[in-house]
Amino acid sequence: MNARLQRRIQRYGWNKAVRYYEQFWKQQLASAQTRLLAMADLQPGERVLDVACGTGIVTYRAAALVGPAGAAIGTDIAEQMVESARQTTSAQGLRQVTFARMDAEDLQFPDAAFDAVLCALGLMYVPDPLSALHQMHRVLRTGGRAVAAIWGQREHCGWAEIFPIVEARVRSDVCPLFFHLGTADALAQTFQTAGFTDIVSERLLTVLYYASAEEACGAAFAGGPVALAYAHFDTPTRQDAHAEYLAAIEPYRQGSGYAIPGEFVIVSARK
Repeated sequence: MNARLQRRIQRYGWNKAVRYYEQFWKQQLASAQTRLLAMADLQPGERVLDVACGTGIVTYRAAALVGPAGAAIGTDIAEQMVESARQTTSAQGLRQVTFARMDAEDLQFPDAAFDAVLCALGLMYVPDPLSALHQMHRVLRTGGRAVAAIWGQREHCGWAEIFPIVEARVRSDVCPLFFHLGTADALAQTFQTAGFTDIVSERLLTVLYYASAEEACGAAFAGGPVALAYAHFDTPTRQDAHAEYLAAIEPYRQGSGYAIPGEFVIVSARK
């Protein structure tokens, strides 16, 4: 797939998802984000970059760890995600936090500008993850840490059928290799190819809890990576897609809600 086209799909898709993202995913991703921050071992006064920051959930947690003497900068390709994060900054009056719209493969920062670089559930969407990791390596000081979290193997993610369900109705090309980095040691090997050392890789099993079919569908279709394609569905197509998705996650239904299994891969490394 053309990399420029994929970046456009990611940009406009996440702009569509911004209204629903935190509602459906803030709690579901918390375990991966908490482990990522623990592995980053951020210290007061450090400068940290959060790549593909979305609405800034991890950026703000990082800012609290580095404190007012430090700095936390979040970047994302979707300008509405960035704007949402900026509004939170303004409301909270946090001076050590800033946000900018930026491509993960073209970080507009000087060499050795940061003590740590984070990327929480973003690398799967980047056309060239190795290029993004090269950029993260470049902007780190010597000895600096990089930590990335991604979704794990497809067979360990009970919601994975969302992609073929959407593709059957509209060609979306959301992310042709979404689960590739989560397979075997692919992410750790990509870190190594990018020049990192002291690489540590962990797998973290999780469960995505949704109280109703409406919440499960909202997360899968409106609040996530297929939001752009979903926006083009008419009402009958949406109803049909919902029904097929609910059938796919039926094994995980608990009463009126769902407990859908998932897996994260988290890798830390040094420059």
